[in-house]
Amino acid sequence: MNMKKYLLLLYFSLIAASSNAQQRGYDTIPYALDYHKKRLDSFNNEPMTKGGILFLGNSITEFGDWKSLLNDSTVINRGIAGDITFGVLKRLDDVIARQPSKLFLKIGINDIAKNIPDSVIAENIYRIVRTIKTGSLKTQIFVHSILPTNDAVKAEYPDIFHKNDHVIAVNARLQQNAKKVGFMFIDVYKIFKDKNGNLERKYAEKDGLHLNPAGYKLWVGVLLKGTYLNSDGSHLEHRNK
Repeated sequence: MNMKKYLLLLYFSLIAASSNAQQRGYDTIPYALDYHKKRLDSFNNEPMTKGGILFLGNSITEFGDWKSLLNDSTVINRGIAGDITFGVLKRLDDVIARQPSKLFLKIGINDIAKNIPDSVIAENIYRIVRTIKTGSLKTQIFVHSILPTNDAVKAEYPDIFHKNDHVIAVNARLQQNAKKVGFMFIDVYKIFKDKNGNLERKYAEKDGLHLNPAGYKLWVGVLLKGTYLNSDGSHLEHRNK
């Protein structure tokens, strides 16, 4: 193929991709793609350790100092700021290769910002779970509910402003299908929301989206109180009923 034909093919491919994105009304590319790639490169440079606890998700996961919070130097953080469910689906090989004993997934708020339908977000999370279960049979998988935001989010992240109804809708789907898909649903939405259903400000950074140290302390308290971190998995059936 000569260069002219190649450029024409590339041009029409881009046009088709743009048309498909417009028809969907959303795109499937994570935010901050350059940063996303740098994080992936850093993951590839880490030693291959297996059988530990792994946290997977977006910035809310990435910004958690899990090693310190859990007093466990073996915990693996696979959060990437700006990531979405489509991005997580493309980077599961690294997760599966590590065969984690427990995996804690928190993803979805950036999907909501991109106007990805609630049903697609939930289905992508189910695909993430099923892919990991297929490749890492002994991994216990815990899926966190999506957190609400508060009005302060409008200044820095206007795409997420006034979308807590979608947060509620996706969470309801996840909770309803947890047992069928085969994961443990951890509802942190209910402990972080205020009386109006917004992110409680005392647990939030000034941007109205991310958690402050008090928020992470509360989150870890939920995990410890629920025995998610030291369970042998025998509680899964009971808690998903």
